[in-house]
Amino acid sequence: METSLDKALRRRQVTAIIFLLLLWEAGSVSIKYSVLEETDRGSLVGNLAKELGLSLRELVVRGAQILSKGNRQLLQLEQKSGDLLLKEKLDREELCGSTDPCILHFQVLLNSPVQFIQGEIQLQDVNDHAPEFMEDEILLKIVESSQPGAMFPLKIAQDLDVGSNTVQYYTISVNSHFHLLTRNHSDGRKYPELVLDKALDREDQAQLRLTLKAVDGGSPPKTGTTQVLIVVLDINDNAPEFVQGLYEVQVQENSPVGSLVITVSARDLDVGTNGELSYALFQSSNQVLRAFEINTDTGEIRVKKRLDFEEIQSYRMEIEASDGGGLSGICTVVIDVIDVNDHAPELTMSLLMSDIPENSPETVVAIFGISDPDSGDNGKMVCSIQDHLPFLLKPSEENFYTLVTEGALDRESKAEYNITITATDLGSPRLTTQHTITVQVSDINDNAPAFTQTSYTLFVRENNSPALHIGTITATDSDCGSNAHITYSLLPSQDPQLALTSLVSINANNGQLFALRALDYEALQAFEFRVGATDQGSPALSSQALVRVLVLDDNDNEPFVLYPLQNASAPCTELLPRAAEPGYLVTKVVAVDRDSGQNAWLSFQLLKATEPGLFSVWAHNGEVRTTRLLSERDATKHRLLLMVKDNGESPRSASVTLHVLVVDGFSQPYLPLPEVVHNVENDEDALTLYLVIALASVSSLFLLSVLLFVGVRLCKRARETSLGSFSVPEGHLPGHLVDVSGAGTLSQSYQYEVCLKGGNGTNEFKFIKPILPNFSNEEAYRNTEENSNFKDFWGVS
Repeated sequence: METSLDKALRRRQVTAIIFLLLLWEAGSVSIKYSVLEETDRGSLVGNLAKELGLSLRELVVRGAQILSKGNRQLLQLEQKSGDLLLKEKLDREELCGSTDPCILHFQVLLNSPVQFIQGEIQLQDVNDHAPEFMEDEILLKIVESSQPGAMFPLKIAQDLDVGSNTVQYYTISVNSHFHLLTRNHSDGRKYPELVLDKALDREDQAQLRLTLKAVDGGSPPKTGTTQVLIVVLDINDNAPEFVQGLYEVQVQENSPVGSLVITVSARDLDVGTNGELSYALFQSSNQVLRAFEINTDTGEIRVKKRLDFEEIQSYRMEIEASDGGGLSGICTVVIDVIDVNDHAPELTMSLLMSDIPENSPETVVAIFGISDPDSGDNGKMVCSIQDHLPFLLKPSEENFYTLVTEGALDRESKAEYNITITATDLGSPRLTTQHTITVQVSDINDNAPAFTQTSYTLFVRENNSPALHIGTITATDSDCGSNAHITYSLLPSQDPQLALTSLVSINANNGQLFALRALDYEALQAFEFRVGATDQGSPALSSQALVRVLVLDDNDNEPFVLYPLQNASAPCTELLPRAAEPGYLVTKVVAVDRDSGQNAWLSFQLLKATEPGLFSVWAHNGEVRTTRLLSERDATKHRLLLMVKDNGESPRSASVTLHVLVVDGFSQPYLPLPEVVHNVENDEDALTLYLVIALASVSSLFLLSVLLFVGVRLCKRARETSLGSFSVPEGHLPGHLVDVSGAGTLSQSYQYEVCLKGGNGTNEFKFIKPILPNFSNEEAYRNTEENSNFKDFWGVS
């Protein structure tokens, strides 16, 4: 009678046979491509669907995937077109180093049924590296007894490219003593050799400097240059000779830095400085120079950096022994790196189903590959999982495995499984890598999303940049899988005047809120809306939260001057009596700011004045007052430049210009408008010229000027006396007179005849003949309100 153990064994055997058949089928197909290095990311490698003879629908249904060794994915499959694309720009020197050809292997995995197809890409070299000498100057010592035809090898240039793109030949600058030959090493590298054409004479020329150039075979070719300094020496008839021409040694890759690899030895029959030897690496690649160093006195070669068998398996170098007379000998050292088991297996997960429906039959949970860069038994691996789990681990390809369920799972008995995949190599000692995956059994959607807060208050400063992140709304769902996947959305606003969709947007995946446009505090101080969170269960469940956004004021408005207006057709002119006391209120600057808070606190400052020290402005109320009494020397017309500044973090300001006209009790012959204030400086310059002319002739006109001055003063006094006795009944003025009694800041009442002066292209008022002065006992100066009435009377804005 067949037991249950026998049945299980038979079922495993049948499964193994099926996978072996699939493996044979996968190994029978192979695809190859060729790509130039440095090809841009996203470039087309080939059409995988055509290569496999599958339609695009078959490619999608079978779940085609590209698998590469390790965690670095170099290719990606475009499912819509079946094209195989480069996932990143490939660098041949980084991926393959000096290996040629450069072959990159990958696999194509097809599910349903499982099938593996081997693939490879040959990465072709491009000439993207120029030859480079390790030294800027090569020192070559040659004895003067050297005969024509003598050859002197020079150090080679390094070129990371391969094939025809690496160094092809060398050239030397034109000279009368040497020519250059390009020769081949046993490993295929080309090196320059200097050939003596004409005997050297140290007494004639002790040094020669030549330019050595290395040229590669690219199109166009790239070059590298170095200087060759040739020092001519006296005769030294014995060159150093190494005990061995070839040294071979092995070193383990885990040898510590500084450990001794081998000691080379040379001898020289000469004595003195001609017999003193020094050792150096000669014609060595960058890889050798980075990995090893030599003691110049003893010839000991030691490890310079940690070796890696997986990177370089063997090093070949030339050692040069030079004596004090300039002669040298060369030997070759070959160092083979011995592999040790220093890499644990690496596991690369290609497919992982972390959520398995509890009522599903046998299901693929994971597909993964394992790799180990070590060689031999150190690179062979076995893979296993824990016992007593309802899962099976099936090998599907060399170093590829598939994890499947044995049957339907029961969520009520166990809702979660932690599976530990163990990969062990066969080296000594054995190294192990473990990877744990969690498989959950699907649940039903019985919990709605819950916000972390019932309402949110967010702050955003006005004039923000578009797409500014202003806050995050977070909700959680105690379900698992898609039942806990939450999508956020803005709910329709209940305020029909609020265009919510033009103000904010929300990231449906993470609940981040963004301002769509710059907000203006002066137009909108706050708004609120509701946000919904919906899971992806069936049926879907949702919840809501209230969000209130407060706009913070920014200092984005300059102060605006209400008075005096700066854009009027004619500037405003303030009148100042010459007899005004210190502290007399000339005018008051009125300004406002659309901002709020301290951004709208205004201060006033006097920047410039025609007469410094005569006027001051109160910083907090904008009142312009006199600081002292006016003198006869003070100008009649004054121009004040004031600044109005707010108290914002980055203060903003505006300027205002005031024109002040000094009057003697409003009795001047004419009162010009402020358009001509800007000519005061020109008038003063002209007056200075007149004074110079007057001083030049003062000796001849002095007596006449004194007599004329006395006469004028006597006439003026007599006229003022006659006018003082003249009176006109109050309220009976002729029609061409204007009464300004008690207006503005005048200390007395006067009556003026007003007429319009023309002839010079500017409109000016001319005040003629003061009539009927009123010597009442009114206050000497009126307050600010009377000054305002005077401005209204004259139509001054």
